[in-house]
Amino acid sequence: MVILGIDPGYAIVGWGIVRYEANRFKTLDFGAVTTPAGMHFSDRLEKIYDGIDYLLNTYKPDALSIEKLFFNTNQKTAIDVAQARGVILLAAKKARVEIFEYTPLQVKQSVVGYGRAEKKQVQEMTRIILNLNAVPKPDDTADALALAICHGHASGSSLGRLLQNK
Repeated sequence: MVILGIDPGYAIVGWGIVRYEANRFKTLDFGAVTTPAGMHFSDRLEKIYDGIDYLLNTYKPDALSIEKLFFNTNQKTAIDVAQARGVILLAAKKARVEIFEYTPLQVKQSVVGYGRAEKKQVQEMTRIILNLNAVPKPDDTADALALAICHGHASGSSLGRLLQNK
């Protein structure tokens, strides 16, 4: 199974593509779609859509694993991230790629084995699981790879298969 992990944002959208077979992960590619601060917001959304659409058409993933949106104290930021997340979900839907959403707690539990793990712990375990020489930068990219790992683990579990078949 090929999984595209996405850490949504509007300045930086981290992405990571992994293959998960026989309980093993292989990194295919990773990076970030970035948009400059001065760019008109609708143009930023278009650039994000186009970047994700390119990845979907190039790598033909079986699944998209994306972080569930949670609201922090800055509502403007949350709304802008929600809009960016919307164009990402639209691109996946139009490409007929199944979408799976995970909370940060689920990602930490899946990658580290502890739902309250620190960000650095998640990044280091992501590096180890994927056999990378260094933690990918920017952090959003490492987070996206962790989301892909999370889906690989969830899809390989009995509970994950049960939830997918409902």
